[in-house]
Amino acid sequence: MIASIRPAPNPAAVPEPDIALAEKLFAELRERTGTAAGITRASYGLGEQIAHDMVRREANRLGMTCETDAGCNLYATLRTGPDGAERRPAIFVGSHLDSVPLGGNFDGAAGVLAGLAVAAGYRRAGILPPQDLTVAAIRAEESTWFGASYIGSRAALGRLEGSELDGVLRAGDLIRLGAAIDAAGGDTAALRRREAFLDQRRVGVFIEPHIEQGPALVDEARPVGIVTGIRGSFRHRQARCLGVYAHSGATPRRSRRDAALAVARLMVALDDSWFRLAEAGHDLVVTFGQLATDAAEAAFSKIAGRVDFSLDVRSQSTETLTLMRAELARAVASIEREQGVRFELGEETSSQPALMDPEIIEAFAALAERDDVPTLVMPCGAGHDAAVFAQAGIPTGMLFIRNRNGSHNPREAMEMADFAAACRILAAFCLRELRPAP
Repeated sequence: MIASIRPAPNPAAVPEPDIALAEKLFAELRERTGTAAGITRASYGLGEQIAHDMVRREANRLGMTCETDAGCNLYATLRTGPDGAERRPAIFVGSHLDSVPLGGNFDGAAGVLAGLAVAAGYRRAGILPPQDLTVAAIRAEESTWFGASYIGSRAALGRLEGSELDGVLRAGDLIRLGAAIDAAGGDTAALRRREAFLDQRRVGVFIEPHIEQGPALVDEARPVGIVTGIRGSFRHRQARCLGVYAHSGATPRRSRRDAALAVARLMVALDDSWFRLAEAGHDLVVTFGQLATDAAEAAFSKIAGRVDFSLDVRSQSTETLTLMRAELARAVASIEREQGVRFELGEETSSQPALMDPEIIEAFAALAERDDVPTLVMPCGAGHDAAVFAQAGIPTGMLFIRNRNGSHNPREAMEMADFAAACRILAAFCLRELRPAP
């Protein structure tokens, strides 16, 4: 863990990142891993491998030292001394290179290419940072392929479960995760032993640049976001409400046990709770992403006897998540009593919030102000590899880059000027010397 970050050098001493290199690689990624319908880089599949090979190729051209770990994550390091010298903890910059099926070209890849652009800028200027700079290309961040989150980063930190290697199958071809890793050149025997390739002795800080996947930066007209934390969550993926099917014309209001109305009331109740807590300063989002009656039994002229739904509650505060669990319990009990229905929420799945390092947040803000880059300090609602590093006790930060049209779709629209602004902040940050903790 770092104790502090020394001030950055004079702005004139910060090399300009090689944005032209990044732009060229974005175009090559689009051409080699996309079609007119979108970008597909399957985890441990061909598209992801093409992207990793491209990054290794460019890193070798820059004279960087390349390594892979048992999970096939790639690390390209711009070293500050000879290979045999004792190494200080490095600054790691990176993200993932896989994509969702028919997704966008910038999701994940922007973070890796930002690191390469910074390293290339240093090389061109003949400048080395005070400590090693490692560009990390992480595998299998997108859970859509294997139904498991953060596979690559958890593998790097020795946190992948052996049961996942055997029991998790890739969507489409049903290949086991362990077989896919071995086929890509990994070492599942080491993963089963939970050997960590990365730890606090090697990683001084981890920085993940990433496109914003929502509209906040566009709405606020800011090119760069500084992330305060990645929201944790609790989720009910297979919830349902059970009432009684009845004739829509013959059943009076007092006799109805309407599951559709009950779920609607639950949605309104939790939305009211969200509004109230947000007004009090809580970070929170609440989503009913799925809602359906039983197609085999529901009908136009029947009162709904069953409604299936999902609930996704996220916050970067564990206290807020606890408050919302209580709000959910109260609302369910009240609606069951008043409507004569029964809720079955099913299994709860959850994730813990991951807060970004306050000193890194402060450093990003100071560097952006120095360069007159408008920023927005904001929470992150989506999951990212940065969460795993933060939860491992590694000082972690995230920079968001403005992106129009959302993400996980081929219409992602990141402008290179915004990418360049984030890269300049990153280039200055990586020239700051990390003071090791006593």
